[in-house]
Amino acid sequence: MESRPKVTPLTRPSARRSHVPPLGVHPTPDGGIDVAVAASHADGVELCLVDVVEPHRDAHDPARYAERRFPLDGPVYGVWHGHVPHVRPGQRYGFRVHGAWDPEAGQRHNPAKLLVDPYARGLVGDLTYGPETLGAVSAPRRPDEPDSPDGRWWVAERYGAPDDRDSLAHVPHSVVVASHPGPPPLSRPRVPWADTVVYEAHVKGLTATHPDVPPELRGTYAGVAHPAMIEHLTSLGVTTLELLPIHAFADEPRLVAHGLTNYWGYQTLGFFAPHAAYATRSARGAGPAAVLDEVRGMVHLLHEAGIEVLLDVVYNHTCEGGDDALHVSWRGLDNAGYYLHDGASPAALADVTGTGNSLDFRRPRVVQLALDSLRYWAEVVGVDGFRFDLAVTLGRTQHGFSPDHPFLVALQTDPVLNNLKLVAEPWDVGPGGWQTGNFPPPTAEWNDRFRDAVRGFWLDAPREGSHGRPMHGLRELTTRLAGSADLFGHSDPPLVRGPVASVNYVTAHDGFTLADLVAYDHKHNEANGEDNRDGSDHNLSWNHGVEGHAPRGAEGGDTATEPWSAVVPLRRRSQRNLLAMLLLSAGTPMLTAGDELGRSQGGNNNAYAQDNEISWIDWDLEDAARDLLDTTRFLLALRREHPALRADSFFLGTPRPGEDEPDLLWFDADGAPMDREAWDMAGRRVVQMLRPGPDDGDAHVLLALNGGLDDVGITLPPAAGGGSWERVWSSSWDRPEAPDDEADDVTLESLSVEVFLNR
Repeated sequence: MESRPKVTPLTRPSARRSHVPPLGVHPTPDGGIDVAVAASHADGVELCLVDVVEPHRDAHDPARYAERRFPLDGPVYGVWHGHVPHVRPGQRYGFRVHGAWDPEAGQRHNPAKLLVDPYARGLVGDLTYGPETLGAVSAPRRPDEPDSPDGRWWVAERYGAPDDRDSLAHVPHSVVVASHPGPPPLSRPRVPWADTVVYEAHVKGLTATHPDVPPELRGTYAGVAHPAMIEHLTSLGVTTLELLPIHAFADEPRLVAHGLTNYWGYQTLGFFAPHAAYATRSARGAGPAAVLDEVRGMVHLLHEAGIEVLLDVVYNHTCEGGDDALHVSWRGLDNAGYYLHDGASPAALADVTGTGNSLDFRRPRVVQLALDSLRYWAEVVGVDGFRFDLAVTLGRTQHGFSPDHPFLVALQTDPVLNNLKLVAEPWDVGPGGWQTGNFPPPTAEWNDRFRDAVRGFWLDAPREGSHGRPMHGLRELTTRLAGSADLFGHSDPPLVRGPVASVNYVTAHDGFTLADLVAYDHKHNEANGEDNRDGSDHNLSWNHGVEGHAPRGAEGGDTATEPWSAVVPLRRRSQRNLLAMLLLSAGTPMLTAGDELGRSQGGNNNAYAQDNEISWIDWDLEDAARDLLDTTRFLLALRREHPALRADSFFLGTPRPGEDEPDLLWFDADGAPMDREAWDMAGRRVVQMLRPGPDDGDAHVLLALNGGLDDVGITLPPAAGGGSWERVWSSSWDRPEAPDDEADDVTLESLSVEVFLNR
């Protein structure tokens, strides 16, 4: 019979109120640790120090470990705390929580389960997906797809009895990490919003196949900061690298049963600990402190290159899933205190995230957890900002979303956070979950209306038009090109956010890549194991007549074959049209990593479980990919060099104080100003957008758009000061090499964009 560690009997704590140390485990100068953990409904909490006593045994063999338990004092305002001497950095630990097991009331305390510290700075070990990591008695379940593999995962009885199997050998262990000073004495790049170009990337996928990154660094934090990657980012014109989640995360049991993993990382296990799997082998071997140092080093090297670092953070839910799923941290500490419940009896989780659980931001301890985590990554790691996944959940009150939610107020007023770049994904799947434009400054927001307008005008409408159906979308597109004041201009006082509050994107990690948008009418997600049921069906994509990508050798040029000789050139032009809209519009552009290279996921628009070549960037570039890369560089250089393309405030359409000309003008194909009648003309597909340079000496920029299926002759509007227009780029060019010509009368090819400068 397995021996159990000796446990000091727990008694009901005294009601004395005293000083409570900061939450988490922190080394003290006397060689011990201060401990504090929130578990407001518990009857007792033990700190469990875990030692590896037989390292030759398997990591999931209980005999590998010995455990020492220390009852904590409390609770003081729901916090259990204590000081333990003679504990050094590197020590493994966890918590065991005693209290009521009453699932119908939302209480799920089970001391048989070793719990991860929500404030752990480091984690070691892997999670298993058997009954040991479930709080209630459970049974195996086979995947429900018809072609299910032999794998199984375990599901707990939602209101069943507590499971008494010890989880110590089956869960990651928290690790004591020495206190770190702030980042090295290097100023943050602090790129102004108007100059910002965001590049969304995955730590592993960015460098997993890069030939110039040493093999031992590929797919790691160190690889992201390798000179080859920094050169790519800086030559491209990127100012701000946004990384998909690097908080420690776990896989969903269903994926494990299918032999898949959660590649994207939106299943957080620790809000303070870096995901160790992205560190180099040497750092992982040296322990969590070395993993943290590698992350800090990555940020420092990117800062030296002038590149900001944003983290995609997931505070809306955790990896524990629904009531029938994992029991590894928050569920065992204070299920009713951390998770949003529906208020019914028996208690059930209120899922507004689509993941099985939602953290309850009506609770002060949940708000504190998020704020403490954000400050840690900003102050200790040195990152420059955050993108908040499903951010509406973070602003939910008893009555739905509120821009005055305490968490959002804290982001505006906290002296550490309010001067960082903060970006909201402004929706979740709960009631009233679409809130684009409703977050308070200084938060910027992903603009899904921009995405849909650009795709709709350049892809969906032409697809409809090719079948003889009406083509629409000009007014919506031009509103997005001008900065989306209709969404982001509502504030007190009005217009203070500016167009930079709109994070414009055409693609993101979630959805088709740029190359797949122009090659697929339908998603192809069979590899995800859900019979192609997952992923959005609203893609606004266009395959240009043939589903899928052309085989190598059939793409174009002398070796072109039908139907690819006609289809592929049009697809490449469509990619350039989409890039032009993204990179030359008012607002903050976000480019998805690999789109500048024509990266494809084979039509998978939900590659969250594909940690393989489907998701990784392929750096073996063909000529077409190099042309697209050069085009992206050129367009970003245009944006960087011409202030007219980097609006910091909303356009008024009238002269600004001290100026003679309006700050934005629209013209029709004949070069005449657009009036109300012109805007109301059904089916209009040609427009010219003139953005004057904001200061003397700055070039005026003219964008001429033809979203129709036929070539159109246009007349350019008069150039300022009697000058002339210089055509510097056309999406009809395979490469960004302008012919030596100047013209007032121009033929816009079908489905094309042209850029003119008046210097």
